[in-house]
Amino acid sequence: LTFLDINASEIQNNPSLATTVALPVIYSFLFPAGSFGNILAAWIFSREALTKRTQYIYLANLVTANLLICSTMPFLAAYFARGYQWTYDSTACRITNHLGTLIMHVSMYVTIIILCSTALSQYSTLKKNCDVQYSQAVNENFYRCVLEKFRQPKFAKYLCIIIWLTVLCITVIAITYNMQAKAMEEFHKCYNIKVEAGEFTTMIAASFATACFFLSFMTVLFSYYSLTRHLSKIQKNTCIGEKHLIYSTVKRNIFVIQMILTVCFLPYHIFRPIFYVLLTNDDCPRLNYLVEIKNFLTCLAAAKSSLDPVITLLLDKTFKKSLYGLFTKSTPEHHKRKAGIFTEETPEM
Repeated sequence: LTFLDINASEIQNNPSLATTVALPVIYSFLFPAGSFGNILAAWIFSREALTKRTQYIYLANLVTANLLICSTMPFLAAYFARGYQWTYDSTACRITNHLGTLIMHVSMYVTIIILCSTALSQYSTLKKNCDVQYSQAVNENFYRCVLEKFRQPKFAKYLCIIIWLTVLCITVIAITYNMQAKAMEEFHKCYNIKVEAGEFTTMIAASFATACFFLSFMTVLFSYYSLTRHLSKIQKNTCIGEKHLIYSTVKRNIFVIQMILTVCFLPYHIFRPIFYVLLTNDDCPRLNYLVEIKNFLTCLAAAKSSLDPVITLLLDKTFKKSLYGLFTKSTPEHHKRKAGIFTEETPEM
């Protein structure tokens, strides 16, 4: 089952300048910036963080996923710049379409699910440090038990392993099937509509991935809403003093995760179902526009991996002080840990 019955080689040989110039330039800029920032972040946190801390486990997997996404950017830049000139059976085409796509999508969805796990870990950390009144407000034992798991280092390690393996298996199955299906067809060019649209298996995998994204998105949104509602309630009833800083810090951290999901990933996942619905065989110009919109929204999602170190620098005090310490004389105060975006334990109340 395919979405397109037309000859793909006849309609996508001449992509617009937006694809052949803008996308390669964007990826070429994101690659060094993202690689340098994430390598620096990995080095700083490897020196400063304790390996058994839950949030560091999530952070290490996020940085790994970011670096993997960055590693695909040179291939993507070359693909969009010269893919319409490559033959479909060329080595460059196969590496870019199969290996590059595999790494990109595996890392993207690992990032999304781990961001959701990080938000839940932050939320459960706040519950642990909150008063009895708050615990009674969400007094379901099963609910509290599940949240507590997300802040346990052992659970975090196994969860990250399962996330990587699950996403990898689904992506490999979809891409392997596409490779076998396309092997029977004759594509003259690497960059064409059928390659960009994928086969039926790609649509199934994409639908499952989209459902996982919206589940993660709504989970983080619910956590933020629940925390905001509770904070508003206790502000009206009591004078919470320094405790307000703890609530505000965790609220800010979850808000940052929510914004990352909204700005970088939400447009792509809203457009993806629309993309498959609008794929028809009677309007070649519209197909070209749909493919180019999809590719730009994918680029926006990939840009998140380059922006992560900047967000961490602005919001995480430990990261900021450690980076500052690279260029200044080390002092005991410099080594004193502070609460930040990836802090597992909140400050003393």
